[in-house]
Amino acid sequence: MISVLVVDDSATVRRVLTDGLNRTGDIRVVGTAQDPYVAREKIVELKPDVITLDVEMPRMDGISFLAKIMQHHPLPVVVISSLTSAGSEEAMRAFQLGAVEVLCKPGSAYDVADAIPRLARAIRTAAVARCRGPRLALPEVTKQPMQVRSLARTSDKILALGASTGGTEALREVLSTLPGDSPGMVIVQHMPPMFTASFAQGLNRTSRVQITEAKGGEPLLPGLAYVAPGGHHLVVVRNGAHYQVELREGPEVHYQRPAVDITFMSVAKAAGANAVGVLLTGMGHDGAAGMKAMRTAGAHTIAQDEASCVVFGMPKAAIDCGGAAEVASLSSMSERIQSALRRLES
Repeated sequence: MISVLVVDDSATVRRVLTDGLNRTGDIRVVGTAQDPYVAREKIVELKPDVITLDVEMPRMDGISFLAKIMQHHPLPVVVISSLTSAGSEEAMRAFQLGAVEVLCKPGSAYDVADAIPRLARAIRTAAVARCRGPRLALPEVTKQPMQVRSLARTSDKILALGASTGGTEALREVLSTLPGDSPGMVIVQHMPPMFTASFAQGLNRTSRVQITEAKGGEPLLPGLAYVAPGGHHLVVVRNGAHYQVELREGPEVHYQRPAVDITFMSVAKAAGANAVGVLLTGMGHDGAAGMKAMRTAGAHTIAQDEASCVVFGMPKAAIDCGGAAEVASLSSMSERIQSALRRLES
């Protein structure tokens, strides 16, 4: 049984979350708090496995409280943030501080019950995640202007990366060390709509590669990377001699849209052996079948190792099904990617 402390200033939300989570069978709300000061006492008293934390609260906001939790009493936290541009910035800050998951807050207190299944999945993920605490801020990168000839040159190779729980910071670490002339990239991080634009902007600030949220129709060029927007699947297609990014709607896959499997399978079909696939930390099985398809098509595939994952679910599934040609730590991932890309050139 997973014990949870619910922290929210709305009495209605606290009641609805408590009733809904207690009906799941494997989650029990052991206490609630209307603000961080009450929550601080209940953390010590109740020792919950997971905290759900609202962002907008009186006396102290949730992000400030999260920073204090991770400094003095680290434990898994699921942050609930509003679906606004300000909320997306808060979400990125929450991930950097060590939140395991960030979910969108429903439009009204009475819509909260509809969010229970997604919240329950996030709590189950948080309960098994490694709590790593705040990540060090990476320096911002001043990019060199892209040369006209680079803009005209198509990407003959593709780098595809997928991640979920813990992936925001893992991707930031990997992408910050890749050279600016890396092949065209596609990136899938499980994340709600509107959050992915801020996520892409944050990645772009610390990467030599130009990273943006995909709009659909962009050609894949060296030195450019596209993040799949929340609410859409991202696929890579061939358009004559070019690779192109397209966005698709359709049902969720593994409860996700965007799904790593959809992107990886499209890369397998479009690029075959001219691709490298990387699967990073995350809960569940998304990406395993897609990585297996990439490897079968001749691509080189790399899964993150257990020791450096926040949650080893997705990489483990890829390893178990034979999708990973190589297993690497997060600290060595950039080096292994560049080595694989050099082998494609030889």
